[in-house]
Amino acid sequence: MAGDPLAFPHLARTDLPAHPTTVAGYARLVREIAADRTRWEHLVRYDALTRWYARLETGPGYEVWLLSWLPGQSSGFHDHGASSGVMTVVQGELVERSLTHAGEGARALRPGGQRVFSSGYLHEVVNGALEPAVSIHLYSPGLTEMNQYGSANAVPEQHHEQHAERGPAQGSVQGSAHGRPAQAGTH
Repeated sequence: MAGDPLAFPHLARTDLPAHPTTVAGYARLVREIAADRTRWEHLVRYDALTRWYARLETGPGYEVWLLSWLPGQSSGFHDHGASSGVMTVVQGELVERSLTHAGEGARALRPGGQRVFSSGYLHEVVNGALEPAVSIHLYSPGLTEMNQYGSANAVPEQHHEQHAERGPAQGSVQGSAHGRPAQAGTH
């Protein structure tokens, strides 16, 4: 096509939403999705055998997932390969256990808070409460790999060495515990 693209207004749309490209933008998107319960609440399902999940959105360089957790359900210790991300709890409470060169740590994740992770961050997310929980996770780039470690004792020594200088990077992005399904399902 030759000529002035502005002569064809449908080709020069300016009303399209901007996609996030920064950690702050990803965090903002997760907050916006979490606040808009009509966007995800009707999708929530629970599975007695495993965590349930559904992809909510994809964009250039990221994807957003909705997860539900019944009491006792856990992701197991894992990392997300090259993906980083943001997660927030929108209902209930989860506990995150993490491993760094300094040892093991734990923190409660409650509605309204956000957790930001860098690639290679090693953690486990658990619903240790008596009520179900729901969380939203954004991964960038989209999740293509999730390495499971079974337990904190099963983490290979080279993982600790590779990530010893970084520890849990609070300022970059990573997510939590989930495979990469093509649609809603159980994981």
